[in-house]
Amino acid sequence: MAKYGATIAWQRNGETFTDNRYSRVHRWTFDGGIELRASSSAHVVPLPYSAQDAVDPEEAFVASLSSCHMLWFLSIAARKGFCVDSYTDAAEGIMEKNAEGRLAMTVVTLRPQVIFGGERQPSLSELEVLHHRAHEECFIANSVKTEVRCVPVLG
Repeated sequence: MAKYGATIAWQRNGETFTDNRYSRVHRWTFDGGIELRASSSAHVVPLPYSAQDAVDPEEAFVASLSSCHMLWFLSIAARKGFCVDSYTDAAEGIMEKNAEGRLAMTVVTLRPQVIFGGERQPSLSELEVLHHRAHEECFIANSVKTEVRCVPVLG
């Protein structure tokens, strides 16, 4: 078993608060000391109470799924003898009402574009198997009920 943590910190900074007109900007601090400026999404809480130049939880959710998938993909590709030169994913999440009528991230679509180096290049079917195995192994995808799609982009 492993534990993972983050410290999330927000301060009122003199705003009235009870009128619901307060900044949603806060800090995420991770165990390695990395600190990120975070906020609610401007799609959820309008500006100026949100900050577009900060990471919001919905973006972080999509990034977390994409990053986990990529890390598993790289590991599996290396074990199979494929040399990956680069990996880029333009991942996207859709927030809408779910079957229970509640707002949720209902679909996350991964669009990984992988460039392979060397003489050994995977076929399309081998590429699909690599992505399928990465999806099956991804801890984050295994932890959510959101449908997670992977649509590889040939490089």
